[in-house]
Amino acid sequence: MSGGVGPTGSDISLPKEEEAAFKLHDDTAAPGSSLKSKTATETTPSTPRRHMFLNFHQLNALAVIIVLSASGMVSPEDFGFVIFSLVYIFFLSRVAFPTLHPSHVSPVFDVKSKLFRLYVYVGAAVGLFLPIAYIFEGIFEGDQEGIKEATPHVFLLASQIFMEGVSFSDRFSIPIRVLVPVMYNARRILTLLDWLRNEISKNEEDYKGTARRLYVGRALAVANMAFWSFNLFGLLLPVYLPRGFKKYYTAKIKD
Repeated sequence: MSGGVGPTGSDISLPKEEEAAFKLHDDTAAPGSSLKSKTATETTPSTPRRHMFLNFHQLNALAVIIVLSASGMVSPEDFGFVIFSLVYIFFLSRVAFPTLHPSHVSPVFDVKSKLFRLYVYVGAAVGLFLPIAYIFEGIFEGDQEGIKEATPHVFLLASQIFMEGVSFSDRFSIPIRVLVPVMYNARRILTLLDWLRNEISKNEEDYKGTARRLYVGRALAVANMAFWSFNLFGLLLPVYLPRGFKKYYTAKIKD
């Protein structure tokens, strides 16, 4: 994920298939033009592979989306946002940010960095795995209120992971890949505000769940609000977005 963060699903995710360097190939040349053929071989990248199937992380995200949707706890507004984002990125990819030469497809961040991977894992744990565990525990304890508050964030994060996987194909340019996590992270901040506000306003005496669950819910809401606020305002907007657009327009000028 990338704002999703990394391959498991938060805002700077770069699928491993996209990390491989593109291999060079020989262009067809007329007899006697061996020098031109050699030059073409050294400078002409091959077309990147088109992925026909969903990858593992997208399938997991899709499963979460389906389960939460079937539960009836996903609001029409969140559904509408996902549909809008899908239509919007296709529109932008045709009108504003068409794809460039395959040789200009490159990661914005060094995905092999240990710090980057640690950041991705923390985002996945805080934003996805722990909230999902919190939701499932709420099902067993009958805490419908707690489940309802955490569901929008998890649903939108899973949708973000899925959409990031879609955008990291050769059909979309770098600006589209950057805008997906920015859009979803900004939308999720609103759901996290609601979750945090509801958790803090709970009265311990009137709360139907256990005291441990109450404190866990508050800790999760605070942790997610802090992490994703930093992700949006400290990483995506000031660093990821400018770098992505710079790479795109630099490559466009070279073309």
